[in-house]
Amino acid sequence: MPSQVGRGGVATEPLSGVPMWRPVRGGNAFEITVARLAQAIRLGLVPVGERLPPERELAERLQVSRVTLREAIAALREAGFLESRRGRSGGTFVVRATGDPGDAGQVQDAATLAREMGDALHDALDFRRVLEPGAAALAATRALSAPDRAHLVACLAAARTRDPLTRRVNDSRLHLAIAAASGSTSVAASIADVQLRLDRLLAAIPVLRRNLDHSDAQHERVVEAILAGDPEVARGEMEEHCDATAALLRGLLG
Repeated sequence: MPSQVGRGGVATEPLSGVPMWRPVRGGNAFEITVARLAQAIRLGLVPVGERLPPERELAERLQVSRVTLREAIAALREAGFLESRRGRSGGTFVVRATGDPGDAGQVQDAATLAREMGDALHDALDFRRVLEPGAAALAATRALSAPDRAHLVACLAAARTRDPLTRRVNDSRLHLAIAAASGSTSVAASIADVQLRLDRLLAAIPVLRRNLDHSDAQHERVVEAILAGDPEVARGEMEEHCDATAALLRGLLG
């Protein structure tokens, strides 16, 4: 169906016909919403200089709450992709395309890395999705010593830092501490390998404050479940965390 152009030059084609606007499913509504918006921008469905569809309409099409949509828009606004303007001709406008070849910022660096990885990126994300939740569940079945429990708690606290110079390192250390708590050297070695494969890419993606909030909360729930000896919750929370990271990477980088 051909698109129509509404006030302000905004395309008003039926949103149900645009794959990026399909309903959000799963437990990571914020991250998936960020990914859908980023994909729409990257693919040119909403070009630079154009306005996003009205908030009410977009929330209905994505089937997320307006609070979740606003948080996702705020995250991309903080990262420099969107700009909100007031007034009769206001709204939320795209000011930078996440896949713009002329963009010399972090996203272009990350996109270059993603292209270099090719299919290995998706393989690494799938492998991590299978491996890390299992490690968290296994760790929750172990009778951890007091020093091991203290080490997990210390790594969790360190991973909350917002200092970009140390955030990525501390995040990896927490995941490696959980892997070590599983008691399996093979599992720990495999997780160290997949963390290494993804490290440069994760360090290069833009810092989204709201995503960091979600990541911190997910980390905390995983560690709490391990310390409480609840493998089912530990597995489920780590699955959610891995899915959230994968959704952002695939959304921002394609």
